[in-house]
Order: sequence, then C-alpha cells, then structure tokens
Amino acid sequence: MKRLHVLCGGIAAVALGIFALAGPASAHVTVVAPDATQGGDAVLTIRVPTESATASTIALRVQLPTDTPIASVAVQPHPGWSFTTKTVKLAAPIKTDDGDVTEAVSEIDWKADSAATAIKPGEFDEFNVSAGPLPMTDTLTLRAIQVYSDGSQVAWNETPAPGSTTEPDHPAPSVTLAKAGASAAAPTAAATATAVAAKSASNTGPVTLSIIALVLAAAALSIATVTRAKLKGQRG
Repeated sequence: MKRLHVLCGGIAAVALGIFALAGPASAHVTVVAPDATQGGDAVLTIRVPTESATASTIALRVQLPTDTPIASVAVQPHPGWSFTTKTVKLAAPIKTDDGDVTEAVSEIDWKADSAATAIKPGEFDEFNVSAGPLPMTDTLTLRAIQVYSDGSQVAWNETPAPGSTTEPDHPAPSVTLAKAGASAAAPTAAATATAVAAKSASNTGPVTLSIIALVLAAAALSIATVTRAKLKGQRG
C-alpha cells in the first residue's frame, strides 16, 4: 500500500509539473495598438501588471520617443488615477495640415489617487493614449518606469541586442507599425494560412500538455483501483 501511495504521488507530481509548464509566462509592461500604421493615428493601450507579490503599483512613467516625435498625444482619463505630461522643444518642427508643431509630449506620468485604486498584486490595468501621426518606422518603442508601494521601481527600457532573439529581462514596451495602407488591404490566402497555422501552433502546446496530464492522472487512478482489488482478493 505504501508503494502504491508513492507511485500515485509521483504521477500526480509529474501532472502538476506539466500544468505548471502550460501556465502563462511572467507578465511585463506592454503596449498594444491593433492596426497601427506608419504615419497614421492609433490608440496605444499600455498594459500594466503587478508582478510583486506584496506591493501594489502606484505610479507609471512612460517616455515617448523624441528622435521620432509624435505630433499629437491625448491621454484618456483613468478613474482613480491622475496624470501629467512633459514636453520637449523640437529641433525641427513637425509639419502638419494645421501648421508646424514645435513641441511634442516626451513623457506621461500616471499616479494612483489612493491605495484603493492602485494595481494590487495579481492584478493588471490598462491606460489609453491617442497618438499620431505615428513615426515612419517599423517599430514604436516606449520606455516605462513602474513604481511600487514599497518604494521599489522597475525600468522597462531594455531592447534586444542586434541580431539577438533572446528577450531581455525588462523589455521596453514596443509595437510593430505596418506600412501605410497595409492594414487596409485584404489579407492574402498565404497570409491567412500562416495566421491560422501560427494560432494552431500556439494552442497545440498547452492542449497536448493538458492531455498528457489527464492520461497520467487516469493511469494513477487505474493503478490504484487494480491494486486495491488485488489486496482485497488476497484478504478474502
């Protein structure tokens, strides 16, 4: 019976380990902007998870690029939070239909109004910014500083080394900008097939791991049932 308990315990531990591997990776501060295009306008959604197990996120400072400045930036009010912006004088004005823009927003600072509205451990929140025209670059990269209630700070400002495929420990929030007009075009058959394949691949891992875990659990139950039957027969 003791051997049975050890065997079942080992199988259960393996199953739990597999489920742990299927869990989500560590969350970072990120920026999302669906259909963002070079030279276009978009709403940038900055997602802020609290990774600390004991402290809440009470402030966030986001720095916008000044080498490729954004002419118009508008911050959506967020209940329970206040914000301020910083601007810089541009070396060269940005020409728009409404005239030359000589200053641009370089930083947005959000701060929780109270402990009740801070982002608590295990939670996340989102902050929206309307921005445009977006720079004529492949990627829009921001810099963020996350401030916790215990006084600690995390700087999300690292970018991968050229040619590296390894994500840094504290990656800077970034979003890919499509070429102007690319988002309006209908997707080709090849692009659609690639997207479907990618989605299928992304779902295959967790599903496979879950199936394996269930098989192991069923095996443990089967072994326990057979062993109990044998023990009962021997006693009889």
